[in-house]
Amino acid sequence: MKHVRLATIICATFALAAPALAADHTINMLNYGADGGMVFEPAFVKVEVGDTVTFQPKNTSHYVQSYVTPEGVTPWKSKLDEPFTVTIDKEGVYMYYCPPHLMMSMIGVIQAGNATNMEAVTAKAAKLKPKLVMKGERLDAYLGKIAK
Repeated sequence: MKHVRLATIICATFALAAPALAADHTINMLNYGADGGMVFEPAFVKVEVGDTVTFQPKNTSHYVQSYVTPEGVTPWKSKLDEPFTVTIDKEGVYMYYCPPHLMMSMIGVIQAGNATNMEAVTAKAAKLKPKLVMKGERLDAYLGKIAK
């Protein structure tokens, strides 16, 4: 009986500590980065479910809006020039962009666990491509990093 109680206590302790294990990832919103002008850096991030992602404006005139999320995830949109944090609460691929700079391919991708929503990602990416006037190859490069 003592072993059962001890096991229960140990399991409960780990269950309570689990949220503390979540990581916070920072994505900078930049006028100019390693890949040229108007970028999220890093533009592709692999995270775990439960992690948070903070979008940090490093220059003015940027904000972030979700474009594709796993089914059941509420779409999100930040305020202009303000840091924004989103908790990644479902497995799948999240695609986002900066609305004022979409034509310059200021886009990014987050993958949490398995790419469970690739059909939706592929369909929405095809609709997005004609809007990418400059640096359109970024989208394919970021999508190419998704582990399927």
